[in-house]
Amino acid sequence: MHACSKRFDGGPVENLHYADTLQARADLCRAVIRSAGELVLKGFYGDAERSISMKGPQDFLTETDAASEAHIRSMIEQHFPQDTFFGEEGGGEIGARVWVVDPVDGTANFARGIPHFCISIAYVENGRTEIGAIYSPALDELYFARRGDGATLNGKPILVAGTQRFDAASIEMGWSTRVANETYLGVVKNLLDMGTNVRRAGSGALALAYVADGRSDGYIELHMNSWDCLAGLLLVSEAGGDVCPFFEIGSLRDGGAVLAAAPGVAAGVSKASAIPLAILDAAGERKASSVA
Repeated sequence: MHACSKRFDGGPVENLHYADTLQARADLCRAVIRSAGELVLKGFYGDAERSISMKGPQDFLTETDAASEAHIRSMIEQHFPQDTFFGEEGGGEIGARVWVVDPVDGTANFARGIPHFCISIAYVENGRTEIGAIYSPALDELYFARRGDGATLNGKPILVAGTQRFDAASIEMGWSTRVANETYLGVVKNLLDMGTNVRRAGSGALALAYVADGRSDGYIELHMNSWDCLAGLLLVSEAGGDVCPFFEIGSLRDGGAVLAAAPGVAAGVSKASAIPLAILDAAGERKASSVA
């Protein structure tokens, strides 16, 4: 199965020419995430019995994960061979220009036939996420952001929710085996005591996208990998939300804590989770704030 034969803007992805510019990378990102989505959707609906293995506790792997990552890597290497690539399944190099990719986020849902999963692609240049895309192929919803240009869903601008009250807020929280259950449950208790609704749907990247378009008021994960969160953090920031300073409190290779929220509830969610929010300095760069 080779999904890159799908045509975009008049020609197959592999036959288009992309200049060495940020705009060209944005164009490729949109094209390749949709073609990967076609491949992933065929894998989801195609086989009655999917080939599933386990990488660790509650950490699923399917053949589609590997095929999607190979497709995305191939297209990026073909058009931008000077860029590096860092993916969930195959790892890779981290250079000054790096594409950070989760080929299927929400694999446990995918493996169980639940159509709540996505592909996440971020482009990072000199330590800043410049492009972020999250695509839900089951719903044909493409979230996209470029730094400074706002965030969109299927080409239409999106904004975070205007929620101000915790007893009206809905917060999603991810789970990681790297964090003790007691710590996780403590944060859940803090949120419940504030009156918020707490839920978990099994795809951290989509959870961040849903904060960006106002479907959720916040997302917390006490440890999250960079391929799961970089695109979503850019989306939320560009949609007017508050986010953590990921590159200060975590790292691209090893991951870290993640917080994204609507401004009206962000400070309270930060306090409940002990994850700092980024603040803008005079140069417009986001720096860590205190959660005291």
